[in-house]
Amino acid sequence: MTSPVLAAAQPVGESGPDARTGRWTARFSVSVAADEPVFAGHYPHLPIFPGVCVLECARSAAEAAPPPEAGPLRLAAVESGRFLAAVRPGEVLDIEVTWIPREDGWRCNAKVATAGGPAASARFHYRQGADT
Repeated sequence: MTSPVLAAAQPVGESGPDARTGRWTARFSVSVAADEPVFAGHYPHLPIFPGVCVLECARSAAEAAPPPEAGPLRLAAVESGRFLAAVRPGEVLDIEVTWIPREDGWRCNAKVATAGGPAASARFHYRQGADT
């Protein structure tokens, strides 16, 4: 899959089991540069990072740090996506992903924030097995 976002998710700290819940958790940051191609025309006098690109950053972060016991995973569905605030050029996305085992694969909950506060949340469903 080709991403419309040039910036890569960078790990922040170590991923691993959360001390409180035991769920696999990882943190990432993405610097949203003013020269991201997605800003062209979105919107000319008030650039906003498209919501689908925020979800793409969260998906990219999730797939960079799955639980070791999960094995190969493939995205089956975006179960939910909520946009809470606009993301502007120059902002940094702070992304936290939490993996939860399910009978039919894995759920990954993602929270996205900027320095201004919560920006988005998403819930992804992954199935085990490589893409076919």
